[in-house]
Amino acid sequence: MSSEPLPGLPFLPGYSFRDLLVSLPGSPSPPSHRGSPKLGKTSFHRSQTLGYKNGFAFSRLPTVGIGGERLYANQLSEAELEELANHRPMLTYGPEKRAPPSDFIPAHVAFDKKILKFDAYFQEDVPLSTEEHYRVRQVGIYYYLEDDSMTVMEPAVKNSGLLQGKLLRRHRVPKNDQGEHYHWKDLNRGMNITFYGRTYRIVDCDPFTQEFLESQGIELNPPEKMPFDPYTETRKVPVRKYVTPSDFDQLKQFLIYDKQVLRFYATWDDTKNMFGENLPYIIHYYLADDTVEVREVHEKNDGRDPFPVLIKRQRLPKTLVDNKNTFPSCVLEISDQEVLEWYTAKDFAVGKSTNLLGRNFFIYDCDEFTRNFYRDKFGITDFQPVEIKKKPPEEVPQVIPPYNGFGFLEDSLQNCFSLFPKPPKKDIVKMLENAHKVLRYLVVLETPNPEDRKRRFILSYFLSTDMISIYEPRVRNSGIIGGKYLRKTRVAKPGSTADNVTYYGPSDFAIGATIEVFGHRFVIVGADEFVLKYMESNAERFPPATLQSLRDHFHQQQVVKEADSSAIPTLGTSRQDLDELIAQVQGELIHHKYLNNRDIWEAFLQCDKDGSGIMDKAKFFSLCENLSVPTSATLVNKLIELCSCGEDKIYYLDFLRAFPACDLHPEVATQDQQ
Repeated sequence: MSSEPLPGLPFLPGYSFRDLLVSLPGSPSPPSHRGSPKLGKTSFHRSQTLGYKNGFAFSRLPTVGIGGERLYANQLSEAELEELANHRPMLTYGPEKRAPPSDFIPAHVAFDKKILKFDAYFQEDVPLSTEEHYRVRQVGIYYYLEDDSMTVMEPAVKNSGLLQGKLLRRHRVPKNDQGEHYHWKDLNRGMNITFYGRTYRIVDCDPFTQEFLESQGIELNPPEKMPFDPYTETRKVPVRKYVTPSDFDQLKQFLIYDKQVLRFYATWDDTKNMFGENLPYIIHYYLADDTVEVREVHEKNDGRDPFPVLIKRQRLPKTLVDNKNTFPSCVLEISDQEVLEWYTAKDFAVGKSTNLLGRNFFIYDCDEFTRNFYRDKFGITDFQPVEIKKKPPEEVPQVIPPYNGFGFLEDSLQNCFSLFPKPPKKDIVKMLENAHKVLRYLVVLETPNPEDRKRRFILSYFLSTDMISIYEPRVRNSGIIGGKYLRKTRVAKPGSTADNVTYYGPSDFAIGATIEVFGHRFVIVGADEFVLKYMESNAERFPPATLQSLRDHFHQQQVVKEADSSAIPTLGTSRQDLDELIAQVQGELIHHKYLNNRDIWEAFLQCDKDGSGIMDKAKFFSLCENLSVPTSATLVNKLIELCSCGEDKIYYLDFLRAFPACDLHPEVATQDQQ
């Protein structure tokens, strides 16, 4: 952009100014002689001509000129510039051959990631320390060629106690008050440079920096040595200058025997004192530094506090000087001056006692590594371990008291095994398989009393729990209160003890067998048909004699029934006619509501002492009169005639069929429920 020269100056080369600015803010026209021009342009940056669109780089024309000056519309377009760039003058003998122009590369691309690195240091005063007066801190100065920015970095030193790292952030560092900034031309080796009041001494640079500056025609100064911090030098460990004696070397001992430990198994017998015990311990001897450690051995539920170490790892004195009694050992530690001899590996042996700090330890064994060490080092081969285990005390036999008769034997026995007795375990599978399965038997008392001989009992055996219950049916006017005779319980056989108890089972319930229940003897005289069916289906679980007795019993019952039925005179009528007559009699007796069928059955069964089913007619009519049975009725009288056995006998069982009730006849299977 051009402007007119100042008035009074010749329009000659070197006498014109192109950085005039006219104080016409907002004026779109180019500057003229009107107004007050002034010199001093300060902005010379160029606008960016590279851009990105949808992730792709492209070039664009600048919108403003150098320093942000406005470009006017009369400038050449891109097509015109391209035409001028490709235009070649025509010569007489043909066009001139020129090399193609080089591609334009911006500075930020050409100098991308190109950094000049200088090694420098600065001194920092330390006024509050008596050990140092100043401190030398080494830094690195980095110059970025792409944008002429600089930064100062101090490498971190471990345990320095200083805030290190970035001392000067990256930016263009001002050079003076005139607005100038440091340039790479201002940097060289062997010179001082000041950034914000802190002076750095540049001593050297890296090979890339040296090559770059020499390529630009800058003559580099010779490199200098980096000075060291005097306080850091004093903290360095000095090199050992003495010679280790050849007879004993602690470092050599540590390197050879490091992590090698002798292990001894010992006991401390303190049984002489009150509440004393014989406690086990483990003694460790460390070959690297001749130290000894004693550790306790704890067992499960030993009742001792969990302190694993009895004597911590230390050198133990074996022989002290004469003033050992007056030495204040509770205050001061024993040093080499008070000890004449320390414990070594020679002082430990299997089968011998060792006194450690006033306590005698008896060593009874050692591990395999210790045996190999003594065998190779001292030639000792006798490592026979000493048996120290005492014989366990004799077990006191547990005497179970005799059974007192209260409750089940299993329940009472639990009180002898635990303070809080637990119920005995039940066989759940057996209970599920045999649920609601009951074996019923008809039993009588074995007694010299003739009155008790007439009593009949129903014995029930529950297969799910192996329990027995006894029930006595009530007999009217018998003088005996019937009902539950024995509740559910397990009955032991005679001769059973608390240690060897045997209970009654289905195998013991044969016809004619005697069962003793708590001092009372019962004889089995009958059984339910279900008992025979159950034993036949599980014949392998029962003795053959028991099964055969049941078969004989039911076979004999069948023979007696057939014989009785054949002995009954029917007066030319069939059995079917008798059943029809019984049904008619039952229909007529419905109107006689005062009759108690159960009492009628019990009275007739009680009078039939031998159980034959035949009774005298005189006695029969006497019972009917006492029970108010209407024998004068036509149908009842006809039924009595059909049941008669001759002139003075009657088969009363068929007559009782006209009075339906729970069948209490000993030969019938249906029984009274509890």
